[in-house]
Amino acid sequence: MIQYVLRHWPYTFVLLCLLILGLPTNLTAQDTDTYNLTAAMQPVAEDNKFYDTEYFNWGSTIIKEDDGTYHLFYDQMPRKHGFYSWLTDGILSRAVSDSPTGPWTKVQEVLKARGGDFWDQYTVHCSKAYKFDGKYYIYYMSTNSGNMKLTPEQLEEVRRTGWKPGNLRNKLRLNQRIGVAVADNIEGPWKRFPRPVFEPQLPIANQSNNVTVTKRPEGGYLMIIRGDQPDQPWDDIVRMQAVLLADNPLGPWKIQEKPVVINYNSEDPEVWYDTERKRYYNLYHAFGYMGMITSSDGLNWERAKHYKVADKEYLTTDGKVVPVHRYERMGIYMENGKPLVMTGGILTKIDGVIDTYSLCIPLKQD
Repeated sequence: MIQYVLRHWPYTFVLLCLLILGLPTNLTAQDTDTYNLTAAMQPVAEDNKFYDTEYFNWGSTIIKEDDGTYHLFYDQMPRKHGFYSWLTDGILSRAVSDSPTGPWTKVQEVLKARGGDFWDQYTVHCSKAYKFDGKYYIYYMSTNSGNMKLTPEQLEEVRRTGWKPGNLRNKLRLNQRIGVAVADNIEGPWKRFPRPVFEPQLPIANQSNNVTVTKRPEGGYLMIIRGDQPDQPWDDIVRMQAVLLADNPLGPWKIQEKPVVINYNSEDPEVWYDTERKRYYNLYHAFGYMGMITSSDGLNWERAKHYKVADKEYLTTDGKVVPVHRYERMGIYMENGKPLVMTGGILTKIDGVIDTYSLCIPLKQD
């Protein structure tokens, strides 16, 4: 034993340090964290941008059908109500293309707010669409005003006013929940449910938003959502992420005790499982740049080797670097088990005028 330790003392020393610090000792598993999304991102052409003159286009996800067509499910907000009407007037639409990077043609408005006394009374936003075992699932955020019916004037106030403690927009913010709709056909009809998929509980607080789902290699499904970190002052709330597990895409979903991200502001998670590397990746925006974390089991997360993915800018095919005001709602489209396209919501702000479009970035295959 002593001779083995002497021959392998560098490895033994590292292993002892890891054990003392309580860090993972499976060095082989750690070495599989090799995916470099930054290096995979390719320049974009005009056809990779999806714009609408009547709506603000935002985040999106892609599904490929058996006939080879691609379907983009994407969030929209009416321009007449302003960009921040995502909390009150968001809709989910579908577009089609022969390519996963576009150009796209809108064909259908898929889901809208149900109104009335439904939990999804206002808005359909922050959506993610998936095809699992022959069925189609849309996870989305919605909200309601509780037992208070908003007047047209109050609704306009919510659309145009930032949230702060006690105001109407904050009430709708706190009532944000994640729900799911299911269909046997990509064109619908979509079945919705009387309740959201779960209510916020520790480790997150107040509300739930920004949902993403992937299959687990051992069976079942993994969801990551974003909520508020508990016990934070209202003027400086930290947004955090948590993981949930279920045997079925419809749930029941069980939230896990250990947070995915804590003590660090992040939004818009996008999770996928890399079958080659045998690990999960989770992409998010951190209010200024994109970051990527990783996990070998979906429960214990750390910064990926190639953590910082991008600043708020992208490269075009004619060599221009395009700086943007917001670069959010990322999605990763997988084909043949590998990331092929990264989608995102782009917001520009020139002379105070807001504009948006959905972006599809081709990814180089590793």
